[in-house]
Amino acid sequence: MVNFINTAPIHETWKSTVQPSSYRLIEAVPSKLNRMLAAREIDLGFVSSYEYCVRPEQYRILSDLSISANGSVGSVFLFSRIKPQALNGCRLLLSRQSETSVGLLKIILEEFYGVKPGYTSGSVNEYDGGNFDGVLAIGDQALTMARQTDFPYRMDLGEVWKHHTGLPFVFALCCVQEELCVSRLQNIKDVHRQLVRCRKQGQQNLDWICKTVASRLVMDRKDCQNYLSGIEYDLDLEKQEALNRFFSYLIKRGEASSNALPLKIQSL
Repeated sequence: MVNFINTAPIHETWKSTVQPSSYRLIEAVPSKLNRMLAAREIDLGFVSSYEYCVRPEQYRILSDLSISANGSVGSVFLFSRIKPQALNGCRLLLSRQSETSVGLLKIILEEFYGVKPGYTSGSVNEYDGGNFDGVLAIGDQALTMARQTDFPYRMDLGEVWKHHTGLPFVFALCCVQEELCVSRLQNIKDVHRQLVRCRKQGQQNLDWICKTVASRLVMDRKDCQNYLSGIEYDLDLEKQEALNRFFSYLIKRGEASSNALPLKIQSL
């Protein structure tokens, strides 16, 4: 499970309602979970959409689960001192925590705006305005920076994607090892049922969720609720179309496997 606040409606509900002995829960940033799933160190989990696109032969997507936004996401920002459309040749520091957000930023800048900066992957904590013209921050770091920094330009990647495509954006998918959909299908069904239940229950109890997690970032509970109300956790047909569009860009750019399409969604 991604240990960002944006997963809290599912994550916190799971922790409070599912018996710990039933499953081994691993908490990490998306990029670490990507590596663990790729190495078969975990069986399933919420990982970057980018991870599925790179190794589609290894996974299936569990139906009706995602971390998405239909417009502004509020926790994936490019903060810059230069207008994004004028960043050609400039230096950007990209958070190494999520390959999906990095891929999306490159599509926005290079495909939508026609500029090509220089990219450096690293920790957002290493940001120094004297060395970089901008920084891509995601998750809890982005939420913190949005409140504490005074960058002239702040670009919400979900909002820009929506403007140019008319579609929501799917940042994370719940993926499972392909072979387990045969050898352990009943177990996968059980986990899927629990996750969908947690998703529904968590979204119905956002006040309790925000009371539980807002203090992590010294965030006002109302701000937390407004933020989480904008996150969507299903995988409807429009979000599947959004994945098709995103993956098509990545395939065209040579960053992903052509086998990523059509999507392999495991109905349960």
